Amino acid sequence: MLPLERGVRSQRLGDQLYERILAKIVSGEYPEGQRLPSEIKLCEEFAVSRPVVREALSRLQSDGLIVSRQGSGSYVQRRPSSDLINIAPAGGIADLMRCFEYRIALEGESAALAAVRRTPEDMRKIDQAMAELDKVIESGEVGASADMRLHMAIAAAARNRMFESSLTAVFAQLSEGMRLARSLSLKRSKARLYRVQSEHLVIVDAIRAEDGERAREAMRNHIENARARVLTDSLEP
Repeated sequence: MLPLERGVRSQRLGDQLYERILAKIVSGEYPEGQRLPSEIKLCEEFAVSRPVVREALSRLQSDGLIVSRQGSGSYVQRRPSSDLINIAPAGGIADLMRCFEYRIALEGESAALAAVRRTPEDMRKIDQAMAELDKVIESGEVGASADMRLHMAIAAAARNRMFESSLTAVFAQLSEGMRLARSLSLKRSKARLYRVQSEHLVIVDAIRAEDGERAREAMRNHIENARARVLTDSLEP
């Protein structure tokens, strides 16, 4: 196997290795429950340093793909669908997973503030975005753009431009993450998109009720579930 690309920073090498190990998990070369090769063997196989291996393993563990057992090593915990490799942008899966992490923190707070600051006009725009999502689900479309509009409407309702600006700054990763999650769900079953919409409804109902804590929790749960749906081949969560 060719060594990983040289001349880039260690974290980027870690991302490349993350995706190579992920591909082996998806292909079944590293099946669920199996112990991964040792750090030393991974260093030799991919021609990288130990810090790069540890960076990749840390990312895989954070995403719930592997689990580390003290004194025993790392084991495959979850095998994503092969569609993940086919649909996701080449070399971008690690960044998309980071974007999900970022969104959990950012959008949880924007939803909480939206619940206590939203105006009737804000609520109208949120409801309009929900109605649009209902239509795209019924028509069998992916609906990533409509999903994006809902999340941006909630950020706008927080009445703090920094939330909108922050989402806009990661627009490419945000929209790509939504497209990936919704495309994978649609390939499994339309029921998964209805599940996504039911999570949206919990968020919107909390905002309508002006319940900031419930809105925060619902938004965080929704994005965490979206992240998990990208990485699992089953209907749940």
